[in-house]
Amino acid sequence: MTSDSAMRGRTAIVTGASSGIGQAIALRLGAAGAAVHLVGRTAPPMAATVTRIAAAGGSATANVLDLRDHDALAALIDRVADESGRLDVMVNNAGIASNRAILAEEVDAAREMFDVNVLALLVGCRAAVGAMRRTGSGGHLVNISSTAARQPDSGVYGATKAAVGYLSEGLRRELEDDDIRVTSLLPGVVATNVVRNFTPESVAGIGALVGVPLETAPGERLPEKVLEAAQNALGTHIARPEDIADAVYYVVGLPLRLNIPEIVVRPARTMRI
Repeated sequence: MTSDSAMRGRTAIVTGASSGIGQAIALRLGAAGAAVHLVGRTAPPMAATVTRIAAAGGSATANVLDLRDHDALAALIDRVADESGRLDVMVNNAGIASNRAILAEEVDAAREMFDVNVLALLVGCRAAVGAMRRTGSGGHLVNISSTAARQPDSGVYGATKAAVGYLSEGLRRELEDDDIRVTSLLPGVVATNVVRNFTPESVAGIGALVGVPLETAPGERLPEKVLEAAQNALGTHIARPEDIADAVYYVVGLPLRLNIPEIVVRPARTMRI
C-alpha cells in the first residue's frame, strides 16, 4: 500500500478539479502531502477544496481555466513546474459526457467533447512530459478514461474515451526510456455531475432511482443531495469519486520502475444509464 510519506514533496496537477472525481483526487493527494494545483472552470468549489486540503495539513492552489484554451493550459503546466522545480503527477481528469446516440449528437456538442476529452488531454500530456524532462523529476501521467470506451453503444462520448486509451498506450510506449509512466484509468458508473449533459429522460431516470424528482436544464448541475442519495441507495451499482481517487493514489505512489498501463474500477454490479 502507498505510504502518505511517498507524496510529501511532490507536485501534482489535477484537471477537472471543480467537483466529482477531480475534486476527490485533489483531496486525496493533497491530504497525503503533495502540493496540488487544481484546474477547473468553477472557482468557488475549488476554493473550498483548497481550504479542506489546508485543514488536513496539505498545500493546494486553485487555477480557473477553460481547458479549451490549450495555450493557457500548457503555460500553466510550465509555470507550475518552473516555480516548484518539479512536476511529479499530471492527472488529466476533465471531461464532458453525453449519452446520446451517434446520429442524435449535436455537432457542436461532439466538437466540445473532443476538444476537452481528447485534445486538452493531449496538450496536458505533452506539456507535462516536457516539464518532467526539463526538471528531471520524472513522474506519472494518469489519464481518466471510462468503461464507455469499450461499449460500442456509448456514442461520441465513448469514441472520445477510446481515443484516450489509444493515446495513453501510445505515450506509454514512447516514454519507456524516460522515468515517466502512463496509466489509463477507466471508471465505471460514478456518482458525479458528469451526467448533467445526459438526455432529460436519463436525468429524470436517475432522480426516479433515488426518489427525487428532477427537472434540470441541459448542462445544469445536479444537487449534491441527489448524488449522495444515489451513492447511498445504489452502493453496489454506483462507485464513489473517492474510489477512483484511491486508485489514482495507488498508481502515483508506485516506484517508476513499474508501469501500470491500465486500471478498470467499476461497481460490483452493472447499471446502464
